[in-house]
Amino acid sequence: MKRCYYEVLGVPRTANEQDIKKAFRRLAMKNHPDRCPGDPTAPDRFKEASEAYDVLGDPERRALYDQYGHAAFENGTARHANAPFGNVGDVFGDIFSDIFGGGGRRATRGSDLRYVLELDLEEAVAGVDKQIHVPTLVNCQYCNGTGSEDGKLATCATCRGHGRVRMQNGIFSIQQACPHCGGAGRTIVTPCKHCRGEGRLEDERSLAVKVPAGVDDGDRIRLTGQGEAGPSGATPGDLYVEIHVREHPIFKREGDNLRCEVPIRFAQAALGATIEVPILDGATSITIPPETQTGQEFRLRGQGVKSVRSRQPGDLFCTVVVETPVRLDKRQREFLEQFEATFADADEARKHSPRSSGFVDNVKQFWAKMTG
Repeated sequence: MKRCYYEVLGVPRTANEQDIKKAFRRLAMKNHPDRCPGDPTAPDRFKEASEAYDVLGDPERRALYDQYGHAAFENGTARHANAPFGNVGDVFGDIFSDIFGGGGRRATRGSDLRYVLELDLEEAVAGVDKQIHVPTLVNCQYCNGTGSEDGKLATCATCRGHGRVRMQNGIFSIQQACPHCGGAGRTIVTPCKHCRGEGRLEDERSLAVKVPAGVDDGDRIRLTGQGEAGPSGATPGDLYVEIHVREHPIFKREGDNLRCEVPIRFAQAALGATIEVPILDGATSITIPPETQTGQEFRLRGQGVKSVRSRQPGDLFCTVVVETPVRLDKRQREFLEQFEATFADADEARKHSPRSSGFVDNVKQFWAKMTG
């Protein structure tokens, strides 16, 4: 036995046309099969709500229903509720627009573009103004982007100017953009001979880009409306300028921090020294303590990068690398040979070379395990 249509829609008998339409729209959105793929009862609830609205949404059919109930539509007394719907189709245009993103007039816009802008590290850190040249589609200057040679437009014969056509199948009545005019409702009588009715031409656009201080490799800057022009004068797309920071000969960036390697002579490492190291805006000095080993790291606070996402600059980490001297002359070689002779005694050598002696001990333990 069929339920009362007012009960199905959840409205009182005194409900006005707008309340009934609103109630049906809510139920249709809730119970549409595409929104409830795992609910086998959703199609039945959807159909029941559609039948109720087909009757209550029409003043004449509602009057018959109020007087005779369901009997008004049985035995040929009136159009059966399962017949193709009338008023329900108007609501379905809105509903399918919400569910599928279609329904009404098609929103056309130009394509978004991507441009890779290469910067030096110094430019990325400090910020810079750049002039770029982007090949793109721009509005045709001869027809002002309309695509029409003389500016005359005709009513679309397919949709009769509405910009929408309706497709109906059983209980479904879907409104969608007209395939002939793309939802505009009007068509071009005489296409522009320069752009062939497209409203766009290929050109190169020159743009000024303000790069903020602290951008990093892979960051993007969005220039709204600077993408491709839309067809027939529609809204243009956006341009995304993607930052690529070139490899630096000294510094390597890691987030807000910078890293660099600083070569020192082995005498400086052994005896200690004060050396000059580079920073982004010049140079500064650091003190190398005696007995410094290769790989030891020195941290310079605040000498890194202040990115666009941070309030404070990062740090600079300097890693020292002890260099082996090359191209020695005879005198230098003799000094080194005399120096090396002081390590002839094994115990003396172990005392001055902790890493080397530790390595030798580990090798001995390894071979002992291997030989069992």
